[in-house]
Amino acid sequence: MNSFLRAYVRIVDAINYRLGRIVMYGIFAMVGVLLWSSVSKTFFLPANWTLEIAQFSLVGYYMLGGPYSIQLRANVRMDLFYGNWSPRRKAWIDAFTIWFLVFYLGVMLYGAIDSTAYALGHFQGESFSFFRDLFVAFVTGGPEAAGEKLGFIERSPTAWRPYLWPVKVLATIGIFLMLLQAISEFIKDIATLRGIDLRAGEPAAGQGRTAR
Repeated sequence: MNSFLRAYVRIVDAINYRLGRIVMYGIFAMVGVLLWSSVSKTFFLPANWTLEIAQFSLVGYYMLGGPYSIQLRANVRMDLFYGNWSPRRKAWIDAFTIWFLVFYLGVMLYGAIDSTAYALGHFQGESFSFFRDLFVAFVTGGPEAAGEKLGFIERSPTAWRPYLWPVKVLATIGIFLMLLQAISEFIKDIATLRGIDLRAGEPAAGQGRTAR
């Protein structure tokens, strides 16, 4: 197996594993926000930020935890026949079906980038050129020059009216990392078909990583 592919799998898996282990504790933040929402509505004036903060937290929890779920192979799958197959046959099927996921994530990533550009005030033209120009302006002229490239910043149409670009950036990063992890899984399936085990030390779904 090519050393570059081995390094890719090792780096992507390490990043998504560590990120997933951190993001998994976000459930407590969501519980805290929703608990305060209930308390404030019962005893004080209702806070107008709790519902959207909980929604934004859920987006971050789901999107940034998605790559870790793919790595653990904990995503939902039809197990009627799959569970009884040999590792090699599973690798054959996974190496083929993973490309449906890659295509889906590719479309989602394009949409997320376009939506993030819209949230930053870019309503017409190519989103990638907008981000390129924004990056060049920031590097050459600093934050003020980059700010001149922005348009009307999108906000939520609620009473709290938070900016929407932070949660869209989180979603874009999460989709991008899921795409990288899907490619990593494809490489590991091909390695399995060639008799090379790149999954050594990976935890089973729902279990922690074994110590090395």
